[in-house]
Amino acid sequence: MSSSRDQKKALHERLQRLRAITNSTAIHKASIIVDASKYIEELKQKVATLNQEIGTSSISIDQHHLPAVTVETIDKGFLINVLSEQNCPGLLVSILEAFENLGLDVLDARVSCTDNFQLEAIGGESDDSIDAQVVKQAVLQAIQNWSTEQD
Repeated sequence: MSSSRDQKKALHERLQRLRAITNSTAIHKASIIVDASKYIEELKQKVATLNQEIGTSSISIDQHHLPAVTVETIDKGFLINVLSEQNCPGLLVSILEAFENLGLDVLDARVSCTDNFQLEAIGGESDDSIDAQVVKQAVLQAIQNWSTEQD
């Protein structure tokens, strides 16, 4: 009898953990499992999107040794990430000039140039006509211009 009660208790605890992890508000076991299944599908989609972005970025890094760029739209403007596996002297200046040309104000930034180049910046837009793709293209163009100056 005790073992059956322990098993039910363990199952209940596992379902509650699953409910918490998946941010489910469901109460019934079946609903918690359905919510978990939906959550897993969302995670799979995110992984596929990230793998696609990484694959595209990896190709440009491997073939051209150029930094990878991602730009996301956020409440304040844009979250811009630039990553290179090598140090890139002068690249920060080129990227900041691109921001200036777009009319983006740097609201917050973190930069590391020790062994590699990493930039994470939040750029606030002065007008609403700029979208994430325009920002990404401007940063990529700045990187391309910087790269040709290095050759």
